[in-house]
Amino acid sequence: MSKRCSVACDTPAGILLCELDLPDDATIAVALRAARRVLGDSAADWEHAITGIYGRVYARAHIPADGDRIELYRRLKVDPRAKRRARAARANPNRAGRGPRRA
Repeated sequence: MSKRCSVACDTPAGILLCELDLPDDATIAVALRAARRVLGDSAADWEHAITGIYGRVYARAHIPADGDRIELYRRLKVDPRAKRRARAARANPNRAGRGPRRA
């Protein structure tokens, strides 16, 4: 038996996607090796990127189900929370570093 999964890589140039036919017992790691052959070495950080299925983080030893989309996530350049805090501090310098308002 086999299953069909897709692998999506988030790259600075956009999302790269490939469809794979895998054995039923194939792990995320096996799927990534197969996708790397299709998409190329430079498509993603194949060795260190965080992996998941439909936005939920899973280890590379996890066995995906038929139809799952395996995702390779790239690191964010800026933490969104830190960026929000900096933007709020610039907008209202009197509140910088005070924390949330109390009711």
